Amino acid sequence: MLRTIDLRGKAASEFGKAVPRPIVDVSVASEAAGALIDAVRGGGVAQLFEQADRFDGGRPAQLRVPQSAFDAAIAGLGTELRAAIELSIARVTEGARAQVPPETTTSIADGATIVQRWHPVARAGVYVPGGKAVYPSSVVMNVVSAQVAGVREIALASPPQKQFGGGVHPLILAAAGLLGVDEVYAMGGAGAIGALAYGVPDAGLRPVQIITGPGNIYVAAAKRLVRGVVGIDSEAGTTEILVIADETADPVIIAADLLSQAEHDEAAASVLVTDSAELGDAVRLAIRPLLAATANAARARVALDGPQSAIVLVDDEAAAVAFSDAYAPEHLELHTADPHATLARIENAGAIFLGQSTPVSLGDYLAGSNHVLPTGGTARFSSALGAYTFLRPQQVIEYSRKALAELEPAIVALANAEHLPAHGEAVTARFR
Repeated sequence: MLRTIDLRGKAASEFGKAVPRPIVDVSVASEAAGALIDAVRGGGVAQLFEQADRFDGGRPAQLRVPQSAFDAAIAGLGTELRAAIELSIARVTEGARAQVPPETTTSIADGATIVQRWHPVARAGVYVPGGKAVYPSSVVMNVVSAQVAGVREIALASPPQKQFGGGVHPLILAAAGLLGVDEVYAMGGAGAIGALAYGVPDAGLRPVQIITGPGNIYVAAAKRLVRGVVGIDSEAGTTEILVIADETADPVIIAADLLSQAEHDEAAASVLVTDSAELGDAVRLAIRPLLAATANAARARVALDGPQSAIVLVDDEAAAVAFSDAYAPEHLELHTADPHATLARIENAGAIFLGQSTPVSLGDYLAGSNHVLPTGGTARFSSALGAYTFLRPQQVIEYSRKALAELEPAIVALANAEHLPAHGEAVTARFR
């Protein structure tokens, strides 16, 4: 359990080759995901139902969820759980509001202005995974971000659940209902991503402009395939946690945090990077009784034993940071003597959690941050989901006649130099 990768004495330039990853990556799943997308484009509802039979254990009675199902799901919520979902909505809303940039006006010259505005997409697609767990929290993270951005229409897809007669899980429907989202479809996997991207005319599902939300490797592969037809947030696939820790860290807390992500999926990645071999040994010992006592021990054990999970030994904190940046983790926890000093050196991570009182679980639910994050090393160039994901920066340019006239000679000169004289003539025509 939790194999050891010893990189002590190794140069940082070698770390990239040593990064633990799952054997199956997104590119391997692309062919299968593409076939499922193509099937839905050609077969519509019938193909979505066929895929539900194959992958979800049964097709829904109807693709779009009726209003009565939302009403029943909300009525079935316990008081405590409803309060927790509403608290999550409030906190994520507060965090998302800070992600909407203000409109700014720049005066280039007298009578010459550029307005930078941030305009939302009109229609967004949200994917909420099913399978091994249920994620009303993902409904909140996606929908709140879109709503704060000003998106007018939100279509939500979630896999049909066999235990609920092929319907969407009631907790997903309850969260959607509390947020005022009533366009929900019982469909999952790569086929659902294709349906959102291209639309399903025989179900009345119109294409969206952007698709967001986490999912398994096939969902991540499907999002990669439809990028360009629609925008996507990131390839938010199977979960990852990387912990940087030194000798001052508490091994039991680290063990608990590694286990918290391992319970998601057999392919989940749990990685500890430390310059203390003693801490590594202590974490390995501490995780055994925690694993034996947890409800999802079977799949967590597979994840911790897998090639994607490890205890990585390095020479010092600088090497730990270099390894983390090579990995570019979805979730990064810093358990060092001075986590703020460690943070100053970090470049690549989806979300960063400082100190032992800030576990990833907090971010999963109630920190106010967003838990839809880039995985598989894509944090090198992608970011967490936020209100900004649904916004497009647009430049609005306005010049007076006088301001344009002052630039006529320069525009003509540049247009002629580029052998595009009509560009200059379009300006000159205004002053004949």
